[in-house]
Amino acid sequence: MPHSPRWHHGKLWLLNSGTGEFGTVDLEAGRFEPVCFCPGYLRGLTLHGHFAIVGLSKPRHNKTFSGLPLDDLLQSRHTEPRCGIQIIDLRTGDSPHWLRLEGLVEELYDVVVLPQVRRPMALGLKTDEIRRVLSIESWPETDTPPITTRL
Repeated sequence: MPHSPRWHHGKLWLLNSGTGEFGTVDLEAGRFEPVCFCPGYLRGLTLHGHFAIVGLSKPRHNKTFSGLPLDDLLQSRHTEPRCGIQIIDLRTGDSPHWLRLEGLVEELYDVVVLPQVRRPMALGLKTDEIRRVLSIESWPETDTPPITTRL
């Protein structure tokens, strides 16, 4: 179950969602080369510098997502599937940072890096906060950041 293929530093990187593995594709041999295991169903990949940012979801319990090799790998490692973000060092395969999401959120669909952004924010869809935010984008010919104001 390949997901989120990305070309970075001369290699094709991707997520093998069905096994929970992140790695590269050896184009000459035509095979996937795992770099590391991530304890969750993988969706969403961004590569920035020497790091990969990977989205992990808890598996759905339906016909499509049951009986995957991921289930056996999680069991063999005595771990539960997680929802969150895993940061992976491309040079070593180590994971120096995690962001684990618990509660209502069980699935992520994509991740993105926002370089040079100091205070990103997300608006909830269940409150009226989204109705009270005004965002004015900068003109293309300037380097002025967009203006966001809460009303």
